[in-house]
Amino acid sequence: MENSKRNNRGIEENTMAILDASGVKDAQDVDDDRLSFLEAVRASSIVPESGTAPTGKMLGAIFQILKDGKSLELTMASYQLLNALDKHFPRVYLSHSDKSKLSSTKQFELVVKEAWSPFVLGSEGVYSGREAAVKHSSEPLDSFGFHLLIQDIAQVANGANFQVFDTKPLGDMLAFQYLVNVLEGDFLPRNTAYRETKNWALLRESMLNMILEAFLLLISGGKGEGFQTRYNVQGSRRISYKSLIKDCVSIISNRCYLHAGFSLYDLKTPEESSAKTIHSCDAAVSIALVELGKGTCTAVQKLLVLIMELDMSKKQADMQGCTTRADGVRTPLVEIILDELTYNEDLLSPFFQAFSEPKWKLEMILQYFWKYITKPSVRTRRSNNSSEDATFGGVLKCFSNGTNTKSIIKKISTEVSQLLLAHAFQAYLSLQHSVEDIADSREDIGGSSVVQICESMISAFHNLRRMDEDVEIMPLAKEALFTAATILSTKS
Repeated sequence: MENSKRNNRGIEENTMAILDASGVKDAQDVDDDRLSFLEAVRASSIVPESGTAPTGKMLGAIFQILKDGKSLELTMASYQLLNALDKHFPRVYLSHSDKSKLSSTKQFELVVKEAWSPFVLGSEGVYSGREAAVKHSSEPLDSFGFHLLIQDIAQVANGANFQVFDTKPLGDMLAFQYLVNVLEGDFLPRNTAYRETKNWALLRESMLNMILEAFLLLISGGKGEGFQTRYNVQGSRRISYKSLIKDCVSIISNRCYLHAGFSLYDLKTPEESSAKTIHSCDAAVSIALVELGKGTCTAVQKLLVLIMELDMSKKQADMQGCTTRADGVRTPLVEIILDELTYNEDLLSPFFQAFSEPKWKLEMILQYFWKYITKPSVRTRRSNNSSEDATFGGVLKCFSNGTNTKSIIKKISTEVSQLLLAHAFQAYLSLQHSVEDIADSREDIGGSSVVQICESMISAFHNLRRMDEDVEIMPLAKEALFTAATILSTKS
């Protein structure tokens, strides 16, 4: 053990010496030193079969290079190295036990290693984000700094705050993608272990839960002019959990890879483009920003899915009495997203077009419908215990006759109804194992067969047209109806 520590210290000294910028160096020399440092870390940690894990100081330096975003080459190299190191030396993982498969006990154990983290966790880091985000880019981020990063990305997604030759947005996007990868790598094995053991402490101590819980401290402790003055936060940029989710919805809905201040069309025809064209910004940076925008949207969706999975596990823990008052009360993410989409219906189509995770896409659409569908005034004990209403089949039954359909489209328009039905049908089919299994599948979660779902889809759109003769069936809905008819034809 002592020899290992001494070896790590020697590697740290040798690699960190490369970053010593003493003396006069031009920008290119500094970039070369940083690239050499990254390569030295890779050579000592990943290339050998039994490489040595880099120290926290070394990882912090790599994280600083990533966040600085000084050049496209450095940003990509540091991002790839950090992800490779996390895969090579995971902080949290499941270790399979040697117990017999016939044993009723769990077949794995959760292993949590003490390691450097890009996040400041716990109450001690609640208010360090401004300094970490602005002054000390090598410092880990807390909830505050994490939200500032998302806000900056949201501004780029909206086409604002982008300067020519500015590689900072690249660093922001890749830093965010890396941070989400870290949250995912910490959360997924913990959630798997929780489902097996029902030990809520495993998720309580997850990075994701601790970051979200810190938002409750920010909200309760960050009100008033003193907080805004201390951290230079204007009223329109106040930090809260709901505003964080609003920024995430905005990034997904705006499809930041199409709204980064330019387009690939600008790169191909500079004579017809706006001020932010190939004439005024580097082509490599422009193309990279478009591509990284796609990855960033995917990372935002991944973050939302992780939070929704955490909400579901926490709800189960609440029902089992495993949580305490210290866990705090947080509005479920699905409710916040639905409130945002209800307040601004213009986001409905782009959000569900971009959000592709079928399980939660279907869940959000079903909950959206049930906000407006009239519930039966009298329910029997049997119907109260049934979960059929909460399924896609249950929603489609509400469109089974003209009266119910007319009641629904009075509250939400015909256009919104067919948009949501089409996306829900798409997500429903995606949850099936394969295209071949769709026709042969007998039941969905609510007990309706795929054939019944397809018949109900066609019936629902028939009633929509009966109640609104002027409605134009949108292309997405036509595709859904064609798919439903094709599946039915295979069973006839």
